[in-house]
Amino acid sequence: MKVLITGGGGFIGSNTAEYFYDNGHDVYILDNLSTGKMENIPFISDDHFLNIDIREYSKVESLIKEHQFDVIIHFAAVVSVVDTICDPITSNEVNIVATLKLLEFNRKHNKNIKKIVFASSAAIYGNDPILPKCVNSAVRPESPYAIQKFAGEQYLRIYSNLYGLPTVQLKFFNVYGPKQEPKSPYSGVLSIMKDRFDTDGKFIFNGDGLQTRDFVYVKDIVKAISIVIESKEAIGKIYNVGSGKANTLLTMFEIFKNNYNKEIKIEFANERLGDVKHSLADITDLQKLGYMPEYDVVKGLSEYLYLENKKVHEV
Repeated sequence: MKVLITGGGGFIGSNTAEYFYDNGHDVYILDNLSTGKMENIPFISDDHFLNIDIREYSKVESLIKEHQFDVIIHFAAVVSVVDTICDPITSNEVNIVATLKLLEFNRKHNKNIKKIVFASSAAIYGNDPILPKCVNSAVRPESPYAIQKFAGEQYLRIYSNLYGLPTVQLKFFNVYGPKQEPKSPYSGVLSIMKDRFDTDGKFIFNGDGLQTRDFVYVKDIVKAISIVIESKEAIGKIYNVGSGKANTLLTMFEIFKNNYNKEIKIEFANERLGDVKHSLADITDLQKLGYMPEYDVVKGLSEYLYLENKKVHEV
């Protein structure tokens, strides 16, 4: 298959690109490298890397016309909740308008596309206390990011219903794994924990540490993407992608302590604006397609730390 991955230089995008490349597919990556990195995708040749902003609409349209991709996996987005709060106009352009343009270009120019997969987020559920979150749970966005991802989902859904585009929407819960960037205070919490243990720094809990998350290893995310691409039943549907299990941040911190066999300093600060207190995925619908998470948090963290440490020693 000829596969286009937008945002393919980023954390989840690069892991996805590596999987499809290793399985013999013709992988192209579109990324403006605002947060993605070339070092994440050393297997991609220069002629398969497109240094394009998703908002460069004429270039994106020409790309769709020329290449007639079989599959498009759409990760390109402003992914920081805080960035969307600080600049909701720009993030709206990237997260909603550019997504709509991508759909329209394929509707007009790529009639034989097999699947368009949209990376959405469990953030759209907000702080609804009812758990686990299923795909028809109440939507209570707490940030522009959550609103924008919800709008993207709905555009993909109606483009399937109205125009027959083979779309699938995946709500990712808290993804972790290799190639995750720890340097921003708003990065994935587990990548930040890892960085603090690596550097003997101080880890700050935003809140009491008892907030729960459904942490899902990136390889399980990639497996879910592969499953929905192959499934005709998935067209037009929305699926949660998680582990189906919740853990507190304090529990995750203890697992890190056990892996590193050391203590680091901690501090408890105020909860952050827009953060969700508890999150847990109902993955029943995805399991019906054959999805079964391979990694619990102990196994996932163990592999994550092994691969990252191996990369450091290879440099």
